[in-house]
Amino acid sequence: MRKAGGRRNAARFFLSAPYLSGFVPLVHLLFASCILGVMALSLRVPRPVAADTPITPVPSLVQNKRVAQVLAAIDQFGSWTTEQQILLCEIPAPTFQESARGEAIRKLFASAGLRTRTDSAGNVIGERPGLSRKDAILISAHLDTVFPPGTPIKVHRDGRRLTGPGISDNGAGLAALVCLARALHITKIRTQFSLLFAANSCEEGEGNLRGMRKLIETFRGSLRSVVAVDGAATDHITTMALASRRLEVALTGAGGHSWADFGMPNPVHALTRGISKFLVTRVPDSPRTTFNVGVIQAGTSVNTICGRAVAKVDLRSESEAELDRLEAALRKSIEAGVGEEMAAAAEAGHTSDPQIEIAFRSLGERPGGELPAGAPLLEAIRQADRHLNNQSRLERSSTDANIPLSLGIPAIAVGGGGRSGGAHSLCEWYDPTGRELGVKRILLTILSLAGVEP
Repeated sequence: MRKAGGRRNAARFFLSAPYLSGFVPLVHLLFASCILGVMALSLRVPRPVAADTPITPVPSLVQNKRVAQVLAAIDQFGSWTTEQQILLCEIPAPTFQESARGEAIRKLFASAGLRTRTDSAGNVIGERPGLSRKDAILISAHLDTVFPPGTPIKVHRDGRRLTGPGISDNGAGLAALVCLARALHITKIRTQFSLLFAANSCEEGEGNLRGMRKLIETFRGSLRSVVAVDGAATDHITTMALASRRLEVALTGAGGHSWADFGMPNPVHALTRGISKFLVTRVPDSPRTTFNVGVIQAGTSVNTICGRAVAKVDLRSESEAELDRLEAALRKSIEAGVGEEMAAAAEAGHTSDPQIEIAFRSLGERPGGELPAGAPLLEAIRQADRHLNNQSRLERSSTDANIPLSLGIPAIAVGGGGRSGGAHSLCEWYDPTGRELGVKRILLTILSLAGVEP
């Protein structure tokens, strides 16, 4: 505010200066307009993210006494971190219904000295101010799971192995987040950039990355990098955002009795005809392209010709052109399926029955993007991997990192450490063996970027 006021005063002084009285009024006016225009731009245009932000080399970073203390604290917090992971996992968090789990995270953030708040999208944010308030690193893990309300969620132990829906995706990510926050807090380490910890909402399915979209909207002007922590794996770095589209197909008809109205147009039959046609669509190996019919909903009873049938379809590709082709194939297949069903009904004598109506609805679209090969963020995590003797590869995937990457903000997605399997199933499992490596990897990456007070 002080800077803006200074510019206004300068413009006022310029307009009233006596030594300008002999100038041509038109020149006077144009020059003043230029000053006011610059003022407006400086107030409205967000500061661009610097692509060449220097990093602190990891070999130098680990020589810092406080950094060594944080690394040691992560080792000491192993059992505590696992207990928090179990507690958080057993709080149901279906997409759009994450508030109870979010409140538990908020309390853990607050106990780690973070300044906490929950935003309008349900994101739980914990801020750790740096010496420079204008620059920040965002470290985020999603709150939600793919499991619908009412799914029994109880974590079972078998030695070190934990089994339960969501225990790794994203129990492991959330556990890494709170472990990091606690370790930084007890060692009182200070960073140049602020650290923003976030447990974000709506990553899975139809959430359409709503939480991350809101975080980027809020902090875009200050973000230097984003690290999304998703699952457990430490053998990859997601630097390429996989574009995807989710579509709902709804077919609506008159409905009727299975015996009395046999032969009338049936939305379920039309939908299955259309899906069968779509399933033979050929997709290339390169650019890799996939599709999945994930949900089919229809009917009220076995002896009813239903009035509405719905399918939800996931389309993914490394190429936007292939996504366009795949969506067009889906639409054409459904239209052909409805055409066949109407023809069959007419042949059975139902020539005056209402036409089956087709409605397509977008459930979400995830944009693509890619981290440049020379990005400081990539160099920072590569150095962390070398220090920790961790082997990793670059990977393309669909994660919260899609949003910042699509906007040119440096971002990666990585796992929180440990071993896991069975993601998105009731038999999902997690073993915390090796968790410390994943958490230290994230720590060294963000401190390399954020800078540490000597």
